[in-house]
Amino acid sequence: MSLVKRNYYNVPTLNRFFDDFFTKDLYWNGENELSKFNSNPAVNIKEANDSFDLELAAPGLEKKDFNIEINDNLLTISFEKKSEDQVDEDNYRRREFGYQSFKRSFTLPETVDGDKIKGQYENGVLNLTIPKKAEAQPQPIKTIKIS
Repeated sequence: MSLVKRNYYNVPTLNRFFDDFFTKDLYWNGENELSKFNSNPAVNIKEANDSFDLELAAPGLEKKDFNIEINDNLLTISFEKKSEDQVDEDNYRRREFGYQSFKRSFTLPETVDGDKIKGQYENGVLNLTIPKKAEAQPQPIKTIKIS
């Protein structure tokens, strides 16, 4: 019979715990609350003949949450929300703070009419229609008669 020494400390598991703790996002309530708006939301920009259509994915917000500004051909879309949950029970009080924000800026070309931009928020997507100036839109083909 040989003597076997058992290692009761599972070192790989302990190492993985510390790696995960310092490299992964924190999770609350099964959701990754911290990373909801850690990065800028995804944006699609499509060019049509008479406008640019901008789609910004921001689920869970309301249209009143957005701040959209134009300053010297710079279109800025931002959102900021602070929340505080407080639970008071018998012998303890728990307070949790939350903060979410993002800010995206886009340089508008000289060919757009910034005064006529229209926005709509529906199903978690902010849609902005940025119309082009009349002179920037494609002109119909003109036939010139020779006399």
